[in-house]
Amino acid sequence: TKKESNPFLFCVLKRYLERKAVYTAKIMRRREQREHIFKLLFMTEFNSEEEMSEQLSLYFDTLEELSEKDQEYMSRKYRHVLEKLDEIDALLNETSNGWKTKRMSRVDLTALRLAVYEMKYDEKVPVGVAINEAVELAKRFGGDTSGSFVNGILGKIASVEDVKTEETEEDRQMENVESEA
Repeated sequence: TKKESNPFLFCVLKRYLERKAVYTAKIMRRREQREHIFKLLFMTEFNSEEEMSEQLSLYFDTLEELSEKDQEYMSRKYRHVLEKLDEIDALLNETSNGWKTKRMSRVDLTALRLAVYEMKYDEKVPVGVAINEAVELAKRFGGDTSGSFVNGILGKIASVEDVKTEETEEDRQMENVESEA
């Protein structure tokens, strides 16, 4: 007994798969979004604040099939990094012995800024992912030593942040013990 194929079922399945393919094709991966945010932050180094609003529009217009959701995410994260720039640069200056932000290559500095933002302020991004992605951006867009330079500074920041987290935990435990006594 041979089963007959159901053309209606075939059409429904085909349509479902086509829609799914279009939907998944339109969702930009985090790595791609991070690269675009990196490029926008890099552009900030060469444009005034007034020029950047127009530059943002022009940049997003060049991206093919950019969903509104992706554009909003990238714009929001870009603005948040800029809002924390003074704090981020202070941490970088404090951590990088002999390499103040004014002396760093713009590519390295941009990768560092984005990673430090993700490490300190974006709870959705694990520290290891932020470091790895920054190193990859530095290797791709920077010089021969950019990857190791970025990795070294972010490694120091991560270890200092771990120590601060541990100290905070110990402080809380000590406060609990003292309050119980």
